[in-house]
Amino acid sequence: MYIAIILLWILLNGRFTGEILVFGVLLGVVVSLFASRVVGYSLKNDQTIRRNLPLFIHYAAVLIIEIMKASYEVTLLSFGFKKPDPVLIEFHSGFETNMQNVLLANSITLTPGTITVFQEGDHFVVHCLRKEYGEGIEECVFVQLIRKMKME
Repeated sequence: MYIAIILLWILLNGRFTGEILVFGVLLGVVVSLFASRVVGYSLKNDQTIRRNLPLFIHYAAVLIIEIMKASYEVTLLSFGFKKPDPVLIEFHSGFETNMQNVLLANSITLTPGTITVFQEGDHFVVHCLRKEYGEGIEECVFVQLIRKMKME
């Protein structure tokens, strides 16, 4: 995170000088200390992100593709080519960490046609505009990819 803060500082300044680098290093120290004390950031978080970076990139690509496919389906609903058949689905993800469960909840909500209505621990309640949108949600592609990620 420290290096990312310095790089972001240099990028936002639009040029590279010794003065900007020194202020970037100082700013990186201050923000890193603030994040560790107030937000609860630790080096363990950086290691988790670094270890899972290829999976995060793959996950983001899959999420974008799923959003595009779901957008097409919701467009068909909005133009009346399909009829809505709303349903609430309850399931347990089986994930142990809060980060995994929140990532799944947000991914479901970002996908058009589905909204995470309730999430506590690994218990989910999801509203789907059509019954088929929720079929197999317990083992959807998001769940499979999150399961591969090593999170603490």
